[in-house]
Amino acid sequence: MDNLLVTGGMGFIGSHFIRLLVKSLPNVTVYNLDKLTYSGNPANLDDVRQEKNYVELTPQTTNGSSCDIADTSLMRFMLRKFRIEAVINFAAESHVDRSVLDAMPFVKSNVLGTVSLIEAARANSVKRFIQISTDQVYGSVEEGFSNEESPVHPNSPYAASKLGSDQLALSFWRTHKFPVIVTRTTNNYGPYQYPEKVIPLFITNLIEGKKVPLYGEGKNVRDWIHAEDNARALLTILLNGVDGELYNIAGQNLLTNKELTLRILKAMGKDEALIQHVEDRKGHDVRYAIDDSKIRKTLGWKPQISFDEGLNATITWYKERKDWWEPLKQKDPFTMWTRGA
Repeated sequence: MDNLLVTGGMGFIGSHFIRLLVKSLPNVTVYNLDKLTYSGNPANLDDVRQEKNYVELTPQTTNGSSCDIADTSLMRFMLRKFRIEAVINFAAESHVDRSVLDAMPFVKSNVLGTVSLIEAARANSVKRFIQISTDQVYGSVEEGFSNEESPVHPNSPYAASKLGSDQLALSFWRTHKFPVIVTRTTNNYGPYQYPEKVIPLFITNLIEGKKVPLYGEGKNVRDWIHAEDNARALLTILLNGVDGELYNIAGQNLLTNKELTLRILKAMGKDEALIQHVEDRKGHDVRYAIDDSKIRKTLGWKPQISFDEGLNATITWYKERKDWWEPLKQKDPFTMWTRGA
């Protein structure tokens, strides 16, 4: 395998994955295609931009091309031009609160965009296509854990759009034997995460001397995985995964949002007086919890970063990188009042 395409690689998880790819596969050229929406940030990859096996495909580097995965003819051209052998699709709208306000961008990017990209990949005989998804497609799981065979019940427009892309991707395996793999991951955290998400929003609010907005009583449960651990899981799947399979990826760090908030406050030397309880989100799932024994047993992957270690390192990064996040919060009023988890 000589040439890989990562879509949405300027985003949070995609940039972590590209950083790992460039380092781990020095003889493979990694192409990063990103149309640079609000959450795509070129600064996320400043440290790899000069690497010989890394190439950026953005509107700025392709003579004004949209770099939109929903443009099938453009995707066919790029996959053919760069002789792409594998595609890892991170490109997506991913913020639940924004999907509640306006679902259409999520349908266009997550559903139509995925089909467009797969059709282009199939036309160019791509050897592996990995579709990145989320544990949210299983819906609220009040007890136990969802495995890859569990029923799905998405409750937000975002989750529904991701399930649509999952099922469409897998249908190309069942119908055409096109080599698709789908991954479903729990909540990621770490450096370079856009400050609309709960952990970076809370950390940066506290750095700014502001309160942290906690939905309801904070009883909703989420599982947390460091983005670097997720990237290692995805690399394992890229190299050793089985076509047509679905893999759950979990951190096994289940916390209520209140517990998460208290952990952040304690790590930053703050007290509970800085918690501001806000009206709960519409359709807010109570608990996400997935069983990832499949990837652990069949591919030998497991997380390497403990939650406390990862959280402390993430806090330190945001303290040191005000130059990265302050401009984002200043230009995007959405980050000032809401948060996603």
